[in-house]
Amino acid sequence: MTTPSPSAARQGVLLGATAYLLWGAMPLFFPLLEPAGAFEIIAHRIVWSLVFCVVLLVATRTTSQVAPVLRDRRLLGRLAVGAVLVAVNWTVYVWGVLHGHVLDAALGYFINPLVTIGLAVVVLRERLRPAQWVALGFGGVAVVVLTVGVGTFPWIAMSVAVSFGLYALVKNRTGAHVAALPALAVETGVLAPLALAFLAVLAATGSGTFTTEGVGHALLLASCGVVTGLPLLLFGAAARRVPLRVVGMLQYLAPVLQFLVGLLVLHEPMPTARWVGFALVWVALVILTADALRAVQGARLARRTTVGPEAAGTSRPAHPNPPEGDSHG
Repeated sequence: MTTPSPSAARQGVLLGATAYLLWGAMPLFFPLLEPAGAFEIIAHRIVWSLVFCVVLLVATRTTSQVAPVLRDRRLLGRLAVGAVLVAVNWTVYVWGVLHGHVLDAALGYFINPLVTIGLAVVVLRERLRPAQWVALGFGGVAVVVLTVGVGTFPWIAMSVAVSFGLYALVKNRTGAHVAALPALAVETGVLAPLALAFLAVLAATGSGTFTTEGVGHALLLASCGVVTGLPLLLFGAAARRVPLRVVGMLQYLAPVLQFLVGLLVLHEPMPTARWVGFALVWVALVILTADALRAVQGARLARRTTVGPEAAGTSRPAHPNPPEGDSHG
């Protein structure tokens, strides 16, 4: 990856921080959509996100990027799986927010990096460093403490974490083949027929709220498209300007803000067992972050060590196209 200029890096950090802050503030947005329930909100979120994506594709003249995806059955299949996973993630998250479980949803996104590492071991057969195993151990203990101490399995947190972890795995397999905007357009397009059918049933039975709660409510539901798409675009712009490790650090802004909203604004209960569970997860994340920083520093040192002898041995005239064997002394 080309090292970004200082101005581009600052811009990338600002864009990324804005994206994660918007995601972190979402627990304050979804209650504004009541009396719509979680499933109706998700249906509108899908439909209006598709509309938002189509408008942006037309405005940026990138509609041609969608056709190759639709012709590639394997890629389309992976995006369809991703669409189902993100729909599950959205539904559980919104349901949790509307039913007073913002802290559980925040815990899910704190746990997500641990789930991602677990999937790397189980699915991708990757080998972990000792510190990563220790972090996973802390995460496992946290789940046990929460289950025993609170009295119920933290299914909201685990569902959010696992669904998003699996979604990230799918995106890892498709990201090199399709950009973020056409990918989101295809994902929401896959889900849109079901969402429209569900909204039609609600309208036919008089259970929907889009046309019965006033213009303001309808506009708020329609704004789900912008609320969903805007942080994704900001995130995509940030990821192109800053190193992945910086994005990794920024990702904690969203659950931290969600945690503060649930604790300080919505005043959700925080018994001792929940504090202990959160603390164990935070310890795991500190271990992961420190290990990642050491790994990056070690990789840089290894590159300098490799380049050093080459630089030291360049007293002879430089060759415009040096043979491959030169690097081996």
